[in-house]
Amino acid sequence: MIEIRNISKSFGNLSVLHEVNLTIGNNEIITIVGPSGAGKTTLLQIAGTLDKPDSGEVIYNGTHVFDLKDRKLSEFRNRNIGFVFQFHRLLPEFSAQENVALPAMIGGRSRKEAMKRAAELLEMLGVGDRLRHRPAEMSGGERQRAAIARALINDPEIIFADEPTGSLDSYNRDEIRNLIATLRKDLGQTFVIVTHDPTVSMIADRVVNMADGRIIDERLTSLPG
Repeated sequence: MIEIRNISKSFGNLSVLHEVNLTIGNNEIITIVGPSGAGKTTLLQIAGTLDKPDSGEVIYNGTHVFDLKDRKLSEFRNRNIGFVFQFHRLLPEFSAQENVALPAMIGGRSRKEAMKRAAELLEMLGVGDRLRHRPAEMSGGERQRAAIARALINDPEIIFADEPTGSLDSYNRDEIRNLIATLRKDLGQTFVIVTHDPTVSMIADRVVNMADGRIIDERLTSLPG
């Protein structure tokens, strides 16, 4: 589905990625692991089109995304890609339902349709009783479920998650990890997850290990069941 070819990236004199190559398949869960400073988040941001490389290509089903003009690239991202971050990044002045609905309304759906779909997703993810709660009125696990619902609202082909369990206690960490596995099974979702949490890799099909801006190895995992 996605080909990452010879991606390099520097910030000033600091070289962060060195000719990285990675292929991401449909309906796959990949975790990207490695020490801090390995380039994991930078790779995730470039693969998700949030940042541009100095050189190399990112190709989605034949579309060379960095050949797109800024507006077209934004539209492509809104339609095809979802994001989940370590800290939920929900807008504090809006309810959970409004936060989830926003990407759909930005993408052109009516408020009524977007809010209806947001309610359905929040219900599916076990927080249907928190529709009108603002983020400050929700637990960490509830906020992260709302963030996942927001990532799903436009039915993207792929979700990129940066440390999605990093700010959670062990109970909510396990809940979110199991939820990701269930979403892949039930919705056919593709997930690429940057993590320092070894338990998250328990649900992965493939673990990509990075160090010093390079992929140093990849291994397939043996999933339970």
